[in-house]
Amino acid sequence: MALNRLSLSLQFARFDGVAEHRSALPRHAAARYIRHALATDAEITVRIVDAEEGQALNREYRKKDYATNVLTFDYSQEPVVTADLVLCAPVVAREAKEQNKSLQEHYAHLLVHGTLHAQGWDHETSEADADEMEAYETAIMQELGFADPYAT
Repeated sequence: MALNRLSLSLQFARFDGVAEHRSALPRHAAARYIRHALATDAEITVRIVDAEEGQALNREYRKKDYATNVLTFDYSQEPVVTADLVLCAPVVAREAKEQNKSLQEHYAHLLVHGTLHAQGWDHETSEADADEMEAYETAIMQELGFADPYAT
């Protein structure tokens, strides 16, 4: 399977425990996860942040005053997907632990999820859209060698 081209910038903010997150998400792995979710070429910046920055961005752009796992800022979908994905490290770590997943596996899922959002996928529009997006995420994750992220 030929994968689409990706120009990737991977950034880590300074926060306690950043080394663990860098180790769980090396650049080559982030690129692999994103490329498997792309339907076209892309230019994507991934930024891993602390809870304070994650909450501030979520409050400013989504009017929700809490840190969330991933925020997707999509700027263009054609001819090249252009987006920023912001992942909140403490939320990702907490969710991974709660879901009995490795940090790497949860980062993979959230990068796939955010990349789909950057291409126009939306799970909040209807139950059918949510089901379709979840099924596609599951197929991508299995292609990457991970389990169904929605299995309980």
